[in-house]
Amino acid sequence: MEVHADVDGSGVPLAVLLKRELCNQKVERPDILFGEANKSKKGEDFTLLLPRCHRTTGEGGGSGGGENAGGGDDDDTISVFAIFDGHNGSLAAIYTRENLINNVLAAIPPNLTSEEWTAALPRALVAGFVKTDKDFQTKGTTVTFVIIDGWVVTVASVGDSRCILESAEGSVYFLSADHRLDANEEEVERVTASGGEVGRINIAGGAGIGPLRCWPGGLCLSRSIGDIDVGEFIVPVPHVKQVKLSNAGGRLVIASDGVWDALCFQEALNYIRGLPAEAAANRIVKEAVTSKGLRDDTTCIVVDILPPEKLSPPLKRPGKGVIKTLFRRRPSDEMSEDQMDRGCLEPDVVEEIYEEGSAMLARRLNINYPSGNMFKLHDCAVCQLEMKPGEGTSVHGNMPKHSRVDPWGGPFLCSSCQLKKEAMEGKLHSRNSQFDVRPMPK
Repeated sequence: MEVHADVDGSGVPLAVLLKRELCNQKVERPDILFGEANKSKKGEDFTLLLPRCHRTTGEGGGSGGGENAGGGDDDDTISVFAIFDGHNGSLAAIYTRENLINNVLAAIPPNLTSEEWTAALPRALVAGFVKTDKDFQTKGTTVTFVIIDGWVVTVASVGDSRCILESAEGSVYFLSADHRLDANEEEVERVTASGGEVGRINIAGGAGIGPLRCWPGGLCLSRSIGDIDVGEFIVPVPHVKQVKLSNAGGRLVIASDGVWDALCFQEALNYIRGLPAEAAANRIVKEAVTSKGLRDDTTCIVVDILPPEKLSPPLKRPGKGVIKTLFRRRPSDEMSEDQMDRGCLEPDVVEEIYEEGSAMLARRLNINYPSGNMFKLHDCAVCQLEMKPGEGTSVHGNMPKHSRVDPWGGPFLCSSCQLKKEAMEGKLHSRNSQFDVRPMPK
């Protein structure tokens, strides 16, 4: 999907922006309500539920948990919700649950404005995913990782757990990618170009059966955290999508493949129309298990991003009818003509801020000026190791000499993260004479 808006809101019509400036009231942060449900078959699904998490490391990351709580007025907090679906055991899922959030937050420079923090988050998510994978490479896990900062929702994903957004008016947005090889031809091409083999199980020389898999290992996914035994071409670089909701709110459904193998997206949304978050999560899991049986761990998180009480009727403990109205209303039914004219309340505008799914670190870690200046030049862009001038290697160091990208510019990687990058690109043990790895300038 194309990116339709920049972080500064340039994709929004000028008239709307002017109307917002004329509206002299501060739009408060939303209330966040959530529910979780799970049916376990293998014991490999884990969740992270942090309705109030500080932006700095060590103040809310880690083991998770927490009660339903409003988003509050504290600009220093975000909300974090995630599903980790392990395979071949639960170790990778547990480790990622305990460490990913701190690795992401550690990659965001301190003392940023709210707008700068939003702009820095996509790169920090890439760095946090890769560092977590680099630190723990046995077994594997999928990750769907959601950060809610006010009305901005950012989703980073590897694997086949998915996240969808239903806006207040009823429009559906897909905020994650499917990294199953069967569903992603571009990923098949990337894996084979990096030295992996892709094919179906072949029995006694007959036609291949089952889904496409990476060999060796037989994994059906092209991206995950861990899985070093399968090959470095199974990369941890996440698809990242960032959107801004209107202050009418919306609903997120985050679920593992145990749900999506049984229910299509619209079925899931239809089942939970009018239900509060906790009941909605339980209903989705129940219907998934009823449809296909308990074949796999089946996990769902539902998150409601609601207008604060000041701008809407109290919704802390909504009744069935209230939620149904909220997620099916039309702009003309809910907004006065004066509100529409002043542009103070956008009825159902979901602005796409950012979307990128490339597996190439050079592309994902590079941020154009002036946003790129937020990051420290002499820190490794992945693990945040502080390096002396001349120690690091530019992420563009393996670009062809005729490339327009200046290989002398940052960001830079430490030696171990550079090796990780080369391994993911299939270049660890080979060098082509057309490439020139250049050190960081002194």
